[in-house]
Amino acid sequence: MTNSPDPQPPENGSRPEEVIRTLDLARIALFAAIIAVLGLVPAIPIPFLPVPITAQTLGVMLAGAVLGSWRGMLAVLVFLALVTMGMPLLPGGRGGLSVFMGPTAGFLLTWPVGAFVIGWLMERFGREGAFVPAFLASIAGGIVVIYAGGIAWLAIVYETPFWAAATGALAFVPGDLIKAVAAASVASSVHRVYPALGRAGG
Repeated sequence: MTNSPDPQPPENGSRPEEVIRTLDLARIALFAAIIAVLGLVPAIPIPFLPVPITAQTLGVMLAGAVLGSWRGMLAVLVFLALVTMGMPLLPGGRGGLSVFMGPTAGFLLTWPVGAFVIGWLMERFGREGAFVPAFLASIAGGIVVIYAGGIAWLAIVYETPFWAAATGALAFVPGDLIKAVAAASVASSVHRVYPALGRAGG
């Protein structure tokens, strides 16, 4: 019997797993940049709540819905790491450690969890570019999870009455539902073209 030849690496000398790893890093960096760019959209203040409406949660939804659980979460963590280092990437040019002690901190700290939940749900129910699973996943991770963290932070750290914080958060719902529609539309289109992208390791 003759031994089968060893598989040859690609012509550029990179092994397939190295190419995949490089693509993953590029995707993570791209979505971290998308979240940063969305921070250029001016925040809309709410008179009765110390947390403004921003566009960046759309980036969080997109990261989870397009990249999947771990890559989506890592994209958000990369963005938050840059904010921690002082880069003015949040609306209004905010950045640095102080933002993680302010009234928006509960929302910010829950962004990676929200992206992970969206991606996890997409990996299980969002195959073949279906819009409805992507929309529901964006609501679950991008609204329910993030609101829970933000409301809890306001209630515990800022001693805001729980019902006041929860009622005030309702002002975000219409805008975030629009973001969920946008994220689901983009994600469903991307997954129809590249169905392996949102899988855990695709």
